[in-house]
Amino acid sequence: MAMMDRGVIARENETRIADLKRDYETLGERLSRRGIEIGEIKEKVKAYGVAIPSWGVGTGGTRFARFPGEGEPRDIFDKMEDCAVIQELTRATPRVSLHIPWDKADPGELRAKAAELGLNFDAMNSNTFQDQPGQEHSYKFGSLSHTDAATRRQAVEHNLECIEIGKAIGSKALTVWVGDGTNFPGQAHFTRQFERYLDSVKSVYAALPDDWRLFTEHKIYEPAFYSTVVQDWGTNYLVAREVGDRAYCLVDLGHHAPNVNIEMIVARLIQFKKLGGFHFNDSKYGDDDLDTGAIDPYRLFLVFNELVDAEKRNAPGFDPAHMLDQSHNVTDPVESLMSSAMEVQRAYAQALIVDRDALEGFQQDNDALMASSTLKAAYRTDVEPILAMARFEKGAAIDPVGTYRASGYRAKVAMERPAVTGAGGGIV
Repeated sequence: MAMMDRGVIARENETRIADLKRDYETLGERLSRRGIEIGEIKEKVKAYGVAIPSWGVGTGGTRFARFPGEGEPRDIFDKMEDCAVIQELTRATPRVSLHIPWDKADPGELRAKAAELGLNFDAMNSNTFQDQPGQEHSYKFGSLSHTDAATRRQAVEHNLECIEIGKAIGSKALTVWVGDGTNFPGQAHFTRQFERYLDSVKSVYAALPDDWRLFTEHKIYEPAFYSTVVQDWGTNYLVAREVGDRAYCLVDLGHHAPNVNIEMIVARLIQFKKLGGFHFNDSKYGDDDLDTGAIDPYRLFLVFNELVDAEKRNAPGFDPAHMLDQSHNVTDPVESLMSSAMEVQRAYAQALIVDRDALEGFQQDNDALMASSTLKAAYRTDVEPILAMARFEKGAAIDPVGTYRASGYRAKVAMERPAVTGAGGGIV
């Protein structure tokens, strides 16, 4: 079932295709002078996809307030329909990542809806950073690292439930992020707290199917403001190393201290075969979860420069999962997710046109200026014609946001879905 009127996509594309063909041809000539075949880059872009977080299609919020938008999804099935719109318009987001218990539903119904919409499922995400209705033990003072064994057991069992749901719908990975930490010095014994966390994660890992991976996620602060159990990539690497061969580190671009060199972290995790994947977003101060590339698109490019380098040299164990993870407070979530998916594709295309031979030569000669200039030459290249042509050839929209607005989709679902009110803070 198509959520978008194909006639709208065709009509909108018709108004843009002539200009796109001219722009694509011109860019192809420019790249050819640099020894780059534009068609090869386009085919790689066409094959690339990034997963959509189910929770991303709803309006987010802060600790202070949440302002729901029109046509808010009521349940996971509404969320999947919104995700299908993003996929139909971009052909870059074929998978949806579920969050349990937010998205808990009958697995058979989930599979049927996904098949109907032409979607697949990505990594499962557990939730032990909130207390849920009817929950016996509270996570106020931690979950997988809690001092109380029964609370830790409850958190482990929730993760095991996520695995079972994932097995039923075709997922192949579990992402674990916990808000465990402390707000005051002396509140917890750092070493014992981390030991409890490791023991709990090992219990979850033991239940993984043989063809699954476990992604653990680090975050420097929040919701705890003095210490966080898994606070940085080094600790996360220790977790992955201690837990097992199929345990990997997930890198969320917003979970680092300001000015941290994220691209170097990516390189280190690739080198030691522990890069599991990404949550792409952007931030200015902390974990703002802004649209990907909204603040520092050059950093996003530098991350992809490391990924393409690993891809081209066939780095051992290199197979990272790619997913968006954003909170949309003042924009239409569908528009933000489409824009972010295209930004990730843009960074990938730019990284693909880096002159690797020249870069390696300048690095060997310690020519800092020319090495930097080589990267900037790729970054400054407008690869939009490649992205747009890839979308057009896959039957998507040349201009996804413009076509989405022309379709009137938001107004349509606003009539079908009851208005949501809410003054509370917190993410979707």
